[in-house]
Amino acid sequence: MTSPTLEAGANTMAEPVADLGRREQAKAERRQKIMAAARDMIRETGDMNLSMRELARRAEVSVATSYNLFGSKRAVVMAVLEDERDFVQKYHKLNVSNAIDRIFEAYTLAYGYFVQDPDFYRPLWRALLTAGGKDDDTGLVSPERQAQTRAAWHMLLTSAQEEGLLKTDTSAEALERMLSHLAGGTLLSWSVGMLETEELLPSVGLGYALILAACATEKGRARLDKKIATFRQMLAKAQQG
Repeated sequence: MTSPTLEAGANTMAEPVADLGRREQAKAERRQKIMAAARDMIRETGDMNLSMRELARRAEVSVATSYNLFGSKRAVVMAVLEDERDFVQKYHKLNVSNAIDRIFEAYTLAYGYFVQDPDFYRPLWRALLTAGGKDDDTGLVSPERQAQTRAAWHMLLTSAQEEGLLKTDTSAEALERMLSHLAGGTLLSWSVGMLETEELLPSVGLGYALILAACATEKGRARLDKKIATFRQMLAKAQQG
């Protein structure tokens, strides 16, 4: 039989744990309210330079709470970006039979976010690609994000080489840089309004296919030729529309 002393001790320990759980839940709820307010403000204004005071007002929290939970407006925007994109989970569910198709399924999945919600992603990418100097806290580039993105694309390209779809005389690193430069330029044009949203996905897809076709084996080239034809049709239709 458990002694009353032990039971009392167990109850005393349980109470702080329960309080801690409630505090963490309340903190998480406040974070979500701030992020939802930031999301709405970005869509409404197209401006990444959020007012922390207005953000706090909309989220019905104090300005101090916003800073305590995030630290800066940049951290708020980064949290919104990460929360919006469940890319990794969706990517792992892709059911494709070869590395070439996997590359284009991954790209279609990633760019699908931008096409579905351009009012949110256009200003976000404009801030990402046209960020100012080191004192500009609206920039979204981080070494960690760059490293993760490059590693993912390197793996996709290496897999295509290992499956005999891309030649190995051009390194996966060089291919990744070429694709990255193409994507960055296209996204910049889109983010500043020089490219329509309907043209974004086929423009990048066609560019990817043309770059990879130049490095493809005979087996890989057959797959890429089909994608080139498809993206050309998509782009022509988007431009006509």
